[in-house]
Amino acid sequence: MQEQNPIIVGLDIGTTKIVAIAGRKTKYGKIEILGHGFSNSSGVNHGMVLNIDECNKCIDAALLDCQEKNPDLNIKEVYVGVAGHHIKSLQTSGKRVIQNEEEVVSRKDVELLIKEQYKTSIHPGDQIIDVIAQEFMVDNHGPFLEKEVVGMSATDLLANFHIITADKAAIKNINRAVTRSELSIKDFELQPLASAAAVMSPEDIEMGVAIIDIGGGTTDLAVFHDGIIKHTAVIPRAGVNITQDIKTGLGVLKSQAELMKKKFGVALADEVSSNTFISIPSIRGHAPKEISVKNLANIIQARMEEILEHVQHQLRQLNLEDKLHGGVILTGGGSQLKHLRQLTEYKLNMAARIGFPNQHIVGERAKELNQPMFATCLGLILRGYDDVENNRFASFSANSMHETMSYTSEVVEQSTDDAQQEIATLFGELEPKTEAVEEVSSDMVQETTAEEAADLQEEMDALFRPQGDPIPEEIVSVDHTIKEEEEPKPVIQKRTLGLTKIFGAVKNGVLKVFEDGDDIELK
Repeated sequence: MQEQNPIIVGLDIGTTKIVAIAGRKTKYGKIEILGHGFSNSSGVNHGMVLNIDECNKCIDAALLDCQEKNPDLNIKEVYVGVAGHHIKSLQTSGKRVIQNEEEVVSRKDVELLIKEQYKTSIHPGDQIIDVIAQEFMVDNHGPFLEKEVVGMSATDLLANFHIITADKAAIKNINRAVTRSELSIKDFELQPLASAAAVMSPEDIEMGVAIIDIGGGTTDLAVFHDGIIKHTAVIPRAGVNITQDIKTGLGVLKSQAELMKKKFGVALADEVSSNTFISIPSIRGHAPKEISVKNLANIIQARMEEILEHVQHQLRQLNLEDKLHGGVILTGGGSQLKHLRQLTEYKLNMAARIGFPNQHIVGERAKELNQPMFATCLGLILRGYDDVENNRFASFSANSMHETMSYTSEVVEQSTDDAQQEIATLFGELEPKTEAVEEVSSDMVQETTAEEAADLQEEMDALFRPQGDPIPEEIVSVDHTIKEEEEPKPVIQKRTLGLTKIFGAVKNGVLKVFEDGDDIELK
């Protein structure tokens, strides 16, 4: 364990679930999961906190779940993902005159130029939550990436920036809900970027790829091309809309609609038999119902096609429909709908796959968290370590683990004479009583130490070595009677990926936001 590395905690406040995950980077560059907890969400609508008390209770429940799984973990600060139709963005540019004697661009010059953008004039009801550097120009030469300009000879440094803003009231509500749980917010991160960091590789960025994160309240889009991020969008259509459509279309309870979606939901109606039905038990004297799985699939497919049409509209505006050779990566809880990958390929006319965060996480809890629904939260931990490696904050010591006490010389002194002699001989702290004992003890210590060291190394390597990709699981049969809710098993595609470097990438394009309730005519 790399105990010198800080513990970073991501908090995903979603419309349907709240997740808290704590992780620490290992010597292999992977994130060891130290603890995790989750709860159902209440008081949140389309990614926005509306009822602070209800949201705070759900945050407390997620933290309690995490504490029960790992009592040694002490969480005090978190990274929080931000989404919702209140998110906006704008483009700006800045210039700085290089004034040092060598006339060389320094890291401080770049940081000061970025810091100046926080003074940009924005809407009175908004606040800046992030400033992302795009192209840099050095004495009319360029464009260059941020990492390339440091050390260049120049008199003027110019750059374009992508500024992300959020509604002050929405951010205030998040702060109030989180701080009531005695937590402090280290920083905010746009959810599409967090999700992308968890499921993408540098090869994906280079080839060009679209990340579609289908959550409970919003669908987040991030488009990468030529090694940089080109576009982001937040679409307020997602899992809750599908559930509402099922409830209305089939005349069932909301809880029944959600359960049918999870257990029997299919995104491609042509793949479902017309003779398959779901039995709904009677409630308060009402006659039992039989729901056609075909009808259920038609409802789900109609809503998913609407979401994919929004995505297609975005790609057409960017003129990137046929230039994303990496295809589409589907992630988020909604991505686990059966046959969604095939529907996406059909609607967008490009290859699609399900994005899992397995390339970044290790440890005993990694298998449980290797699901698309946890991509955003795990991406927030990666964002935290990006801040650590770039020294953006002075301290990362708020979160901690209670360490187990080890034996000391004081413990030895309190032991009986025989026990004291045995322990001291083993650790070489006291002189043995006789020469014969010294020979035997010395051999024993050397042999025991070698064996223990080998066993310990083997255990550590097995625990923290990057794990291989999980084996895909296929659904063999389905019981078409609604029973207790079971978690769907993901279908995982095998991939070999490296550690994603996303947050330092050059980013272009304006964040496109669809207002909730608007039906945009797509042509």
